[in-house]
Amino acid sequence: MKHNLAASHAHRVIVNADDFGLDPDYNQLTLRAFKRGVISSATLMANMPAFEDACRLVHEHALLGRIGLHFNLTYGAPLSVAIRAQPLFCNAQGQFDLEVPRSALRLPAAAVEAVQQELQAQWQRCLDQGLRPSHIDSHQHVHNLWPIAPIVARFAARQGVPVRLARNVGGNIGPLKWLFKSALNRRIRWLSGQPPSAVCTPRDLLEGFRPSGLVEVVAHPTQWADGDFGDDYLPPEQSLEQLLNQALPHHQRIAYSER
Repeated sequence: MKHNLAASHAHRVIVNADDFGLDPDYNQLTLRAFKRGVISSATLMANMPAFEDACRLVHEHALLGRIGLHFNLTYGAPLSVAIRAQPLFCNAQGQFDLEVPRSALRLPAAAVEAVQQELQAQWQRCLDQGLRPSHIDSHQHVHNLWPIAPIVARFAARQGVPVRLARNVGGNIGPLKWLFKSALNRRIRWLSGQPPSAVCTPRDLLEGFRPSGLVEVVAHPTQWADGDFGDDYLPPEQSLEQLLNQALPHHQRIAYSER
């Protein structure tokens, strides 16, 4: 999307709630976070039992354009057939049980094809509900695995949507991890196009990270009794809404489709 000169220089933030579609209660929590303005985007798990309930909420509450695909290779049952016979991804019962080492650099050709088919199936299930994802990320960061990253990035390029980068800020990223993430992010950018320049968690903001320009905050909201929101990344007493307002007071909250 094109912006005028003033908007192009404004600080912007995508606050994305992962795991939409996980269960009906979390769907309602995500909807409340949208309505409150705490989040500006969410990513949908196409193989979860509450997927159709989440799609209904998207249509009923005018959230089209704010919903991406939360590509899942680690939890539940696949939507495609071939990947069920891949021991790197599924157990004997045909349920996801990821066994790809973090150090893996390549996958067998049959495994690559199976991942491609599963990604297409999860994408297509969204389309079948009248929902075209605005972007792609993944459950438990599986697309940050070196051999899976290019599969997701190339698919995203064909669909014309961006992919979340690997988290690339924070005090717990040592030199070797930073080198790996830098190489991975260059690969994702090259294959898929330009996503946000920084990706952080609410904890990074709590610990003092202050981004400039476009940033994505990866959120997993939790509901407090008084209607406020916490987050899985934060201490129990820390309000997600207050943290975002304090850490990013001049950032406009946008969706990926508004980049």
